[in-house]
Formats: sequence, C-alpha cells, structure tokens
Amino acid sequence: MNKPVLGLALGAILGAVDGLTALISAPETASEIKTIVPLSMLKGLIAGVIIGVIARKVNSLAIGVLVGLTVGALLALPVALGTDPNTGKQYFWEIMIPGSMVGLIVGYATQRFGSRPATA
Repeated sequence: MNKPVLGLALGAILGAVDGLTALISAPETASEIKTIVPLSMLKGLIAGVIIGVIARKVNSLAIGVLVGLTVGALLALPVALGTDPNTGKQYFWEIMIPGSMVGLIVGYATQRFGSRPATA
C-alpha cells in the first residue's frame, strides 16, 4: 500500500480510537462521544494524508516519526486549548497525548510499511 493511502487508513482508525480514549481519560464527556469520535477520526484522516505525503517525499524513519509527532500535536493543539462548553473544563493533556501518539504511530507506520512509488 502506498504511503499516503496507508497514512489515510491508519489515521482514520487510530483517530477513532483516539476519540474513544475520552471515555477513559474524561468519563464526564461520555454524552459527547458521538461528536468526539467523528471529529477525532477527521483529525486522524487529515494527519494521515499529510504524514503520508511527506513520507513519500522523504525516506527516513526518524524524520517520518518526527513529522508524525509534530503534525499530530499541531492538529490536536487547537482542540486542546479550548474549554468544554458542557463541563467548563479544559482537557489539554487528555487531548494532546493521544493526538500526538496517533501522529507518531502513523509517521512510523508510513515509513516502515508504506511502499515507495515505482520509478519509471
């Protein structure tokens, strides 16, 4: 599977898992899980495509992991800085840690398991 497609698929799956971690890290948000999971999945899709495209251009595991971690953290940051309107709490680390981990795993997987484009 080529790197952008692998990043897209893995980003979607891990993004959904990222959203489901809200049930563990912030159980009071359970009523919002129908919104959290799809938005986390969308964030994972976007991160996966970006990471996959960069992984296609640069063939370095270290750079892939670093780019993945950075993209995951940057996409999680705006959400983490917000305050939950229902609880009035800010869930900074509960959002940043799983979001960054999704990026890190996608960055690793796209470099390690994604295929390079065929040369003409």
